Amino acid sequence: MNIKAVMMCLLAGLVVTGCATTVEKRREEKEAAYSELSPEFRALVDQGRIKVGMPKDAVYIAWGKPSQIIQGESSGGPIETWLYYGTHLREYQYWRSDDYWYRGRYFMAAPYLDYDYYPQYYVRGEATFENGIVKSWKTMPRY
Repeated sequence: MNIKAVMMCLLAGLVVTGCATTVEKRREEKEAAYSELSPEFRALVDQGRIKVGMPKDAVYIAWGKPSQIIQGESSGGPIETWLYYGTHLREYQYWRSDDYWYRGRYFMAAPYLDYDYYPQYYVRGEATFENGIVKSWKTMPRY
């Protein structure tokens, strides 16, 4: 096999493996659980969506690993809430002046408005489970 053919095979392999979405990767990881889902739940999971009545594995495949898990209890028994965090950059503005020393003298520059960006975290979505089944869920608006 010549070098050109080898390079084409490698490139084709990279394109095929690089195009798999994270939902597809999680679906392969939980293949047995995915195959047990109803056709309706499979279609939703493939779109990255969830619905009341889904098992935990379906939520994991659709949304991924939660950022935080909170344990609790309701009148129906123990509950578990999966939180998914999002982040966005928030602008912080402040007045600044670049004062400096030059040849033993202190110079004060005129103040100007400067800014920095800091990450701000928020709860992007949450799913609450009772007995391993989605009891409720919600998503929050993105910033």
